[in-house]
Amino acid sequence: MQLNPLTAISPIDGRYFETVKPLTPYFSEFGLMRYRVQVEIEYLIAMSATIPELEDFPVHMLSDIRKIYKNFTEYHASEIKEIEKITNHDVKAVEYYIKKEFEKLKLDHFKEFVHFGLTSQDINNTAIPMLMKEFMEREYFSLIEILLSRLNGLSKEWKDIPMLAFTHGQPASPTRLGKEIMVFASRLEKQLGQLKTVPHAAKFGGATGNFNAHHIAYPNIDWNKFAEEFCTHLGLVRSYPTTQIEHYDNLAALFDNLKRINTILIDFSRDVWQYISIEYFKQKIKEGEIGSSAMPHKVNPIDFENAEGNLGFANGIFEYLSAKLPISRLQRDLTDSTVLRNVGVPLAHSYIAIQSLLKGLSKLELNQAAIDRDLNDNWAVVAEAIQTVLRREGYPNPYEALKALTRKNEKVTKESIAAFIDSLTVNDKVKARLKEITPFTYTGI
Repeated sequence: MQLNPLTAISPIDGRYFETVKPLTPYFSEFGLMRYRVQVEIEYLIAMSATIPELEDFPVHMLSDIRKIYKNFTEYHASEIKEIEKITNHDVKAVEYYIKKEFEKLKLDHFKEFVHFGLTSQDINNTAIPMLMKEFMEREYFSLIEILLSRLNGLSKEWKDIPMLAFTHGQPASPTRLGKEIMVFASRLEKQLGQLKTVPHAAKFGGATGNFNAHHIAYPNIDWNKFAEEFCTHLGLVRSYPTTQIEHYDNLAALFDNLKRINTILIDFSRDVWQYISIEYFKQKIKEGEIGSSAMPHKVNPIDFENAEGNLGFANGIFEYLSAKLPISRLQRDLTDSTVLRNVGVPLAHSYIAIQSLLKGLSKLELNQAAIDRDLNDNWAVVAEAIQTVLRREGYPNPYEALKALTRKNEKVTKESIAAFIDSLTVNDKVKARLKEITPFTYTGI
């Protein structure tokens, strides 16, 4: 059986493959190989300006040398996999592949400086933050900003729509629909701002982080300076000091930040789901779509449910990654290796969720009648306003008076509120002001 979206075990590579296809250049085995090749090539180029044995390195061939990773294809990745069958070591297979490419370019004289003095983690712990950084900049930020733009647009579109609020699931002081959408947009903006400040950190320092091999070969070179400049060249921040591996503290911070964003989106998904449930929103019907296999009338809020499920699943993995990765026995154990191969999984589920939210938002239609109906049916919510004005006027026990009115076993209506106001021993100007207060106007600022 050949692997395809129908035979894949993971829904990321199966049902949702078309949705997450933009993630494959970063988080697939092919993607990791390409970034490893890039790190190895750029490392050798950087060394060519540092050590005397590479002083005759052919600078005029840099473009051709960089094509080894810039023109990297699945065919080349398959070559590496064939080498790995012999080496049983993925990074060593990358090294041997590059050496073969150097032979093709007639650069045999320089091939032993490929992977010079390095351990696998110098490559992995540089390649992975690179692919994470480029994914965030090229794919994630643009997608979440589309969602943010949509929310900001809706908050403006609905800014003057009064709406019954619910605290503890009960009718509460009215609000405005646009403001409630703005709450989520504001939360996302703040977390997105924090996310962009988290450094993408790389480890580069040899087998135990001390540049032992480099220093023994070239004791007069400042290898820490070299590593700092090399990581900066790749757009990364170097972690120092380290053990054999990056300590992943910044990566954990990144995952925690992504988890907070997802939590905000879960909160949003549930709120919209509830608004659909109470008919504040209707959903546009697409010809041919089926809501329920048994109940023909149903149009289910599946996009918001799909988003909630994928966000929750992603957060479970983010939480594990941020808790596990910073922990390693002594100078290094291998548990991070297999775990790091899964960093794309929660990002893929987050990506699916954001796409679902955008799809769901595009289907929403405001049901003004339902919103107005609830406001008309809940005149009791103006009690807070009335008792507050009465407090200002020095009226005795206003809270208790409104409590007695609103907790009777009978519905509070516009008429009963008006009758209550007429019974008050306050001047006519205050009564007139109180009668101006309605569930539609008592929405704050």
